Amino acid sequence: MLPLQNFASGVLAEIIRRQPASKGKTSFAWSVAVGPALARVTAVELAPDRVLRVHVRDARWAREVERARDVVLTRLRMLLGDDNVIRIDVCVNR
Repeated sequence: MLPLQNFASGVLAEIIRRQPASKGKTSFAWSVAVGPALARVTAVELAPDRVLRVHVRDARWAREVERARDVVLTRLRMLLGDDNVIRIDVCVNR
């Protein structure tokens, strides 16, 4: 029997992947991948070169994104598709 969490994640990922590319889709996938606390203090944009630029409020949040980068990238690839995000770059807004 498949655990409900695995089923729900797969269904959500399939729904997100079917949507057309947009800033809203990217932001939503980011929120799902990182959770509400980190989503509140960041803004994201997916560049045409498939690099996700994450804008953070300060260096403390930048460190948190850096620490979680590999896990978040894996989650984003699951949600958006394997070849839609190739890298995450973190930018500190000053």
